[in-house]
Amino acid sequence: MTSFTVSMVVELLVAGLLAATIAYCITLNRRLQRLRSDEQSLKATIAELITATEIAERAIQGLKVTVRECDGTLGERLRTAERFLVDIEREVKAGEVVVERISRITEAARDAGRPRRPPIPAVEPIIPVIVRDPGDNHPAGAASTLAAAKAFAARAQTRAA
Repeated sequence: MTSFTVSMVVELLVAGLLAATIAYCITLNRRLQRLRSDEQSLKATIAELITATEIAERAIQGLKVTVRECDGTLGERLRTAERFLVDIEREVKAGEVVVERISRITEAARDAGRPRRPPIPAVEPIIPVIVRDPGDNHPAGAASTLAAAKAFAARAQTRAA
């Protein structure tokens, strides 16, 4: 082969490689353009994400403030309720004392107004009998008054709780 032919083959080979390089550069340029456009959309997405994060942080701070306020308000209400509960318990106990005194006074007044009767002899078998004084409108006397007062106090405590 002559030097002209070798030179021509080398020139054609270089031209082919240059054509392949140009084709690859065009393909690479298209990919870079897509990457740049994706970069812009990615920047916009990141900016939106940063904005959303800032809004969420402000909302969290607001929630923390609200929780602190609610905690303070609830704590104050609980302390007030506990004071009321103590007051109610004290008044219920005082009411029980008053009812006990009234029942003793009532029983003493009934005993003072009744003539003394001899005790009723026990009969075998013993049958419980409620003895009722004709002037007495309360068959069970002081015991029923005390039982009713205790039931009333129990209901009052249940309502308070």
